[in-house]
Amino acid sequence: MIQYLQNNGPVIQAALSQHVYLALLPVLLGIVVSLPIGYLAVRFNFLYHPLLNLSGILYAVPSLALIVLIPSILGIQILSPLNIIVALTVYTVALLVRVVADGLKSVDPLITEAASAMGYRRLRRLLSVELPIALPVMLAGLRVATVANVSLVSVGALIGVGGLGTLFTRGQQLNYAPPIVVGIVLSVLLAAICDGIIVLIQRRATPWVRAAGRIAS
Repeated sequence: MIQYLQNNGPVIQAALSQHVYLALLPVLLGIVVSLPIGYLAVRFNFLYHPLLNLSGILYAVPSLALIVLIPSILGIQILSPLNIIVALTVYTVALLVRVVADGLKSVDPLITEAASAMGYRRLRRLLSVELPIALPVMLAGLRVATVANVSLVSVGALIGVGGLGTLFTRGQQLNYAPPIVVGIVLSVLLAAICDGIIVLIQRRATPWVRAAGRIAS
């Protein structure tokens, strides 16, 4: 194992860098897309169930089938990293739309009415009142989406673009365990680090949640 790490350091580093890029860029894009869609689902009640049902259907599409289908829709090469980015963005949006909508729905109507009575217009009320209150629910969903993306990137190795997943396929082709073990360990560590960062952000951004927990205990 040590010898494999010493002899293949640049290869492992390149695979890890690609994995981080392919996993986290779709998360950022998914946040940007899902926030307005989730808000529309709550703002216009007739859109709530259709949008959430559609997101559920998209999330249920097998990842490999989506990766194979996207190039024919967008006119890109199947080996393009953009293929993986789009596929994972779709999954991220499908997961986060429900989270954003449920988070905004969890805001007590009395709070929004009080904000309106204080002169808060809709956009200011959303940014200053509703989103901060919904943040714990949304960040919990973001943790799930981020960890799922770190895992799903490896599927792209089946078409030649998969970050650490390429170590899995290489080890399988050579019947050689070290690259597979290294790929698994780095994937788990990356998922744990990303999850830990979001937890830290949640604690810093929502101090009232911890305060309420201490009071309750």
